[in-house]
Amino acid sequence: MIRSRHHRWNPPTLVSKRLQLRPLNDDDFSAWSEVRLRNADWLLKWEPLRPAYAPDPAVERSAYVNRCRARERETAADQAYPFGIFVNGTFAGEINLNNVVRGALQSGTLGYWIDQAHAGHSYMSEAVVTMLTFAFDRLDLHRVEICIVPRNSNSKRVVEKLDLRYEGTAERYLQIAGVWEDHLRYAITSEEWKERADALISEWVTNDLHDDRP
Repeated sequence: MIRSRHHRWNPPTLVSKRLQLRPLNDDDFSAWSEVRLRNADWLLKWEPLRPAYAPDPAVERSAYVNRCRARERETAADQAYPFGIFVNGTFAGEINLNNVVRGALQSGTLGYWIDQAHAGHSYMSEAVVTMLTFAFDRLDLHRVEICIVPRNSNSKRVVEKLDLRYEGTAERYLQIAGVWEDHLRYAITSEEWKERADALISEWVTNDLHDDRP
């Protein structure tokens, strides 16, 4: 784990063939807010229901800033690693490695979303492979899983393109839009990654992943 001199995570920027992945910061509010508000109908049906008392970070900058601080704390605690997805410098979505558990499990869960205007270009498959490289080669995780609502065909196409192993259905696994939804569980272990990494990186990432930190 990389920390800054002020004990805040000094995040790497992950660069792939067409994408730049980096944690969001306070200055990204306008771009993040515009994309989230424009894509409300596209995204909210696949996300947990926001409590009525909670401010909307897409509307209130202070709530967005608090969101950034919360994600920084999670990363400093080695619990989550969130990244914004940028296409040609333009914010296009997010991919987050959540629920990182160490000890005997050494596992994490990937979640992602993309601006509908950028959908259909396989950006998310590229982002997933980039994050798997980070998770296995930098964080030394043993297992990464992706959980998807069965009718979410767009998210299913991402894991199907990458031929990730299907493990089964978790019934009423997560609350999505106020309903306890079943989820399809896909996973890849470090052993599988070692066998497939060269081919996946060659197909989806091309460039060597590197830090853009000074």
